[in-house]
Amino acid sequence: MPKVAIVMGSKNDYPVVKKAADLLKELGILTVVRVLSAHRTPDEAQAFAKNAMEEGIEVIIGCAGKAAHLAGVLAANTVLPIIGLPIKSSTMDGLDSLLSTVQMPSGVPVATVAIDGGENAALLAAQILSLKYPQLQKKLIDYKENMRQKILSDDTALQNELNKQ
Repeated sequence: MPKVAIVMGSKNDYPVVKKAADLLKELGILTVVRVLSAHRTPDEAQAFAKNAMEEGIEVIIGCAGKAAHLAGVLAANTVLPIIGLPIKSSTMDGLDSLLSTVQMPSGVPVATVAIDGGENAALLAAQILSLKYPQLQKKLIDYKENMRQKILSDDTALQNELNKQ
């Protein structure tokens, strides 16, 4: 069974993380959620990343706000794919988090999604895993078709409303 870890720097990040965790579970992906800080628990964050593969984790989503170094710390300590999820938690509207997550040095890659982009972090993790787990491909195709159908339904409803005027 595919397994993703979501590591957040603070429990305050959970509302954004919950969206990612819920979507991963909906897609049938086992999800581990932890609170580990790059700055307040650096040894524990490093140990988590180093041991993640042995725990069966295949992708890690690192979520943090402000200085947002967590995804980078995780990436420095594993060869697993790391997805950075910057959290809007400061007076800079999350721009500081985004830049801290995306501006990684050569050799320490972190794929990064939008500020507070929990759903996209989950979808990216699922797309990565779908290379190994073909059953996920079908679920992702269905997910995208459902999005398509909703937009087409919204368009039809709007056109009907406008034609009544």
